[in-house]
Amino acid sequence: MSLRALWIISHEKGENASVRFSRRFPTVEHRAKSLAGSLYVAVPEDNAVLQLLLTQLGLVDPDKAYITVRDDCLHQQRSPALELHVDSPAKGILWPALAISQGPLILACLPLVDAPPEPRPPLTSLLSVSQGLTLLEGLQTFLCGSGTKTDTEGVASRLTMMPTVLLQVCPLGTPLDVPQLAMPAASAVPTPAGTQKQPAWRTGQHRGRAVVNVAVMELVRSMQYGNPDRQDPWDVYGTVTCKCEVEGVLPNVMVTLMLPPNGSPLQDILVHPCVTSLDSSILSACSVDDYDGSAFSGPYKFPFSPPLEPFRLCSYTSQVPVPPILGSYHLKEEENQLRVSVTLKLHESVKNSFEYCEAHLPFFNRDQISFVEVKVSSGQLDVSKEKNLLVWVLGQKFPKSHEVTMEGSIRFAGQQPGPTDPLCTELTAYIKMYFKVPDLTLSGCYVDQHSVQVYSSTKPRIVTSRELQSKDYFIWNSTGPAPVSSGRMML
Repeated sequence: MSLRALWIISHEKGENASVRFSRRFPTVEHRAKSLAGSLYVAVPEDNAVLQLLLTQLGLVDPDKAYITVRDDCLHQQRSPALELHVDSPAKGILWPALAISQGPLILACLPLVDAPPEPRPPLTSLLSVSQGLTLLEGLQTFLCGSGTKTDTEGVASRLTMMPTVLLQVCPLGTPLDVPQLAMPAASAVPTPAGTQKQPAWRTGQHRGRAVVNVAVMELVRSMQYGNPDRQDPWDVYGTVTCKCEVEGVLPNVMVTLMLPPNGSPLQDILVHPCVTSLDSSILSACSVDDYDGSAFSGPYKFPFSPPLEPFRLCSYTSQVPVPPILGSYHLKEEENQLRVSVTLKLHESVKNSFEYCEAHLPFFNRDQISFVEVKVSSGQLDVSKEKNLLVWVLGQKFPKSHEVTMEGSIRFAGQQPGPTDPLCTELTAYIKMYFKVPDLTLSGCYVDQHSVQVYSSTKPRIVTSRELQSKDYFIWNSTGPAPVSSGRMML
């Protein structure tokens, strides 16, 4: 596997973005030109690549819901393998451009595809894609470290070392010690752990005591209409991610997912190919089938031989009785103002300790907000007149009653139109909730530190965590029409 080019970009949500480092490899580019023939597309200048990447990643023009080169269904985007549509002087498509991000950094590269560009080979058949992503993840660890917070000064210092680092780990555009092609996917035979050594180019490999980190995250999605004639659907989607930080050969690991005695069985379980064996009953529970209560309820044991990079061990869904926050939204129009009334209630089973909790009330297809006279029983209200948006910051706790209210009126001026949305006309409006609750999952699923078994001569430190986050959590205005789907929601 070889790289045609590599870029490291700094950005703050697409603002003040710049290419902090780039490297091109002429010898690899010569091979790419020979392979492509008349269909060859040259790599443009860094500034052009920067704009193309930011567009494909959705980091520019946030007010535009549709951009042809990014959202047209004919493009069949397969992130993180992006299509870069190059304009003049050499029109064409650069594919696959790989990009990963962490904090304010985006790392991207253009691997060489050892095949003619037309017909385009299947993405799953390209070893250069997985190897290119592995290289980017190694450089990401080198630049940003393995923690969740980015050390800005440290990143700047390590960026100055990139020319020397690339000379050592990727001479002439070909990374050293990239993972070799393993068994065919159809064999379902995982790569033995004893053969997975830290590659020489992984300069940011873990030093010190071995650590195995297991994190359970659940996303809850909800549609609440406030209408007894409409069913309020909600879904819970969970993922378990693992990261094994050790020196040398990676050990075999066993992770066990636990449920409380009254927990609902996990359903729709998908596992990473590195899992070596699994009870078939774990995979049999499906949310499409009628739930009879007899499904396997744990514990769920996953023995695996971990890959070198952080990975998703498994994903699942769960049927929970109620959403964590129940809401009521009443919006009425009176002359040139809207009367708004909101009630949010935290369910008693949910831990009252948020990392953040906000309710966003956007007003589409109306003139710009001119005056707001709204009172909230708890938290703080921020007004963005340019975006026609009220942001109700609820903070980290609900009051003892577990209930908060908002009452008041909003007026609009005819000077400047606000944002538009084809769905939200007249009284069709919604509240969108954003929240994160640490150390909680709705299903009750968790990983006990003592249940993680690591078969190694050294005893690693075991770190486990869990959290709940909102995902497309809407509370629709009950006094107006709202879009309703009879199908099951999918995250």
